[in-house]
Amino acid sequence: MSDFFIYLGLGFDHITDPRGYDHILFVVALCAIYTLRQWRQVLILVTAFTIGHSITLALATLRLIDYSTDFIELLIPITILITAITNFFYKEPRTRLMPVSAAKEPTRPWRYGLALVFGLIHGMGFSNYLRSLLGREASIVEPLLAFNIGLELGQLVIVSLILGLAFVVVDLLRNSRLRWTLIVSGIVAGMALSLIISR
Repeated sequence: MSDFFIYLGLGFDHITDPRGYDHILFVVALCAIYTLRQWRQVLILVTAFTIGHSITLALATLRLIDYSTDFIELLIPITILITAITNFFYKEPRTRLMPVSAAKEPTRPWRYGLALVFGLIHGMGFSNYLRSLLGREASIVEPLLAFNIGLELGQLVIVSLILGLAFVVVDLLRNSRLRWTLIVSGIVAGMALSLIISR
């Protein structure tokens, strides 16, 4: 059980490590158009991403799929940039004639598919780090499970922080959701572009 918690902590640290901020940027881009009131939609979105990266994390760690590491490292910031660009087409719901809680919010089901597909790519990125940790472990099933759970816990922390910040900026300080979305997405897009150029 001690090994389980070691790998759980490593997974948590890996996704929350500011030095490897590409995965953080992706989660921020995914959540940028949502507010705390839409936590159910965000939960589905994050679950779709989880399913995607869990599949390829397992397959790649078990060496059932082969791919170019350099190509995946390039694809990851591209997924971030694409997600941020989709946010630029966000339209703020009209709330002047109705309470904010009653505003009609589109579900955007296509974003769940986007999160799932991009999760597949990010899972291969996670696997590089996990395989280097495993070395010659006799069994990798428990470390794989623990590492994945750690990733999810770290991901939930990031989601909570971005939704909490959105609540403060949009709901408490009464700023425009559109402005919030464009500023956050613009910053993420700029950083993703920088990663693409450097890679």
